[in-house]
Amino acid sequence: MSSMALQAPFGKAGPREWLGLAVLALPTLLISLDQSVLYLALPHLAEDLRPTGTQTLWIMDIYGFLIAGFLITMGALGDRIGRRKLLMIGAAAVGITSIAAAYSTSTEALIVTRALLGVAAATLMPSTLALIGNMFHDPYQRGRAIAVWAGCFMGGTALGPAIGGVMLEFFWWGSVFLLGVPVMVVLLIVAPLVLPEYKNADAGGVDLFSVVLSLASLLSTIYGLKELARHGVATVPIAAIVVGIAVGALFVSRQSKLAEPLLDLKLFKVGAFTAALSILMVSMLATGGGYLFISGFLQMVEGLSPMEAGLWMVPSAVASIIAAQLAPVLAKRHPIGTVIGVGLLIGTIGYLMLVFVDPVGGLPLLMAAFVTVFIGVGTFGALGTTLVVGSVPQERAGSAAALSSICGDLGNALGVATLGSLGTAVYRDSLDLPADTSPVAADAANAGMENAVTAARDLPAEASEHLLAAAAQAYTTGLNIIGVAGAIITATSAALALVVLRKSRGATPSGDGPPEREEKSQAAENSLSNT
Repeated sequence: MSSMALQAPFGKAGPREWLGLAVLALPTLLISLDQSVLYLALPHLAEDLRPTGTQTLWIMDIYGFLIAGFLITMGALGDRIGRRKLLMIGAAAVGITSIAAAYSTSTEALIVTRALLGVAAATLMPSTLALIGNMFHDPYQRGRAIAVWAGCFMGGTALGPAIGGVMLEFFWWGSVFLLGVPVMVVLLIVAPLVLPEYKNADAGGVDLFSVVLSLASLLSTIYGLKELARHGVATVPIAAIVVGIAVGALFVSRQSKLAEPLLDLKLFKVGAFTAALSILMVSMLATGGGYLFISGFLQMVEGLSPMEAGLWMVPSAVASIIAAQLAPVLAKRHPIGTVIGVGLLIGTIGYLMLVFVDPVGGLPLLMAAFVTVFIGVGTFGALGTTLVVGSVPQERAGSAAALSSICGDLGNALGVATLGSLGTAVYRDSLDLPADTSPVAADAANAGMENAVTAARDLPAEASEHLLAAAAQAYTTGLNIIGVAGAIITATSAALALVVLRKSRGATPSGDGPPEREEKSQAAENSLSNT
């Protein structure tokens, strides 16, 4: 199987490759930033465009939906037409659609431009990660490079609300979309100078029916999970998940019969690859549910503004970035499965700390718990991604990178749906309202903490205080139970890493691993390449 690249396949990376990594970090930071920056702009946007409740949900969700839906397609497309070429096409499209979104004059126009922005952004994630694999052939250097990539992604997610708040202090709501324009201009200018091109010259065309199937499967499944989290068990979200799974099964069946599949199922024969994806999905399940309730605690129980809540989350982002940078150093000296497992056990301690948070004076313990959780997230974010990309042949790196992102998205959506529903159920069961609470206020409080906060604004001061105190106590009880669930899930992930990945050394320099392990890994790659 032949390929085209501008770099020799062996040897350590030099200054050009590290400069290229800095260029690849820019779109990575932007993608994660765009997924969280819009939350603060929503009230300003709503005042200007007057969207309905349903339209507001689509404005928020369509971007992430289409990123997830097109990841497999874009990963395979980059392998075929060239990863740098796809990255630059995507960068240009992101810049254009960002400007269009910023200056949208109607709700419908904003939904359409956000959708197009999501499709364009889907080109960036697999391209950046696959190009890192092309540029950094030394396993230890590759691990360090992916750690930087993972740190940018996690940092952008946490910094989005804070950066959005600053932008809204001085500019209009559309300014949050313009953040990406100068980033994309820089990428388009510098990328041809420092990034290598790589494509699988022997790959066939893209099967369009497989594209439709993958898109339908992922969109239906993620939509159903998000709707379950918002509204609880209902016919429409359950039906969407069932349809998504059924279409996904059809997609898998078709891939097994195609000579040039959109997704090569033989990738799953590589043990480290499959194990890393499984642990990623399971660990993100806990993170998604925990993040949901922790952010709610900051705003509804502690009464912080969205920007203040975003700033309180910065320490956890810093912790995850530091952990991501330290992880490859530790993995140079110890088996990667051990480092991942220990990191996840530290995250387990963080979830257990949530069990002891109370609604009065609980903020310091909550933040300490959140920081501890994200030490585990940062460790696995770096090393797990290294395992995924480093355990497959280079010509499959785009597809591998796409699968890594999809598993993270599915795990997060599943966590929000399951743990979010669990926390809400505990909240309702634990809510102990004062006897003199009005029926209207009681109904609002039973619907959720956010409704209790809204209802309290229309009550006399004393009644409002009592209602909020009861709701805060119930919400905190839900958070405590999520801490227990998160600890169980993360401990399970740690056990999987310690047992299944105990022999993997994906972040160590070449030659450090046992010879027989390296021979088996090479045999697996040769088998995939020859198929």
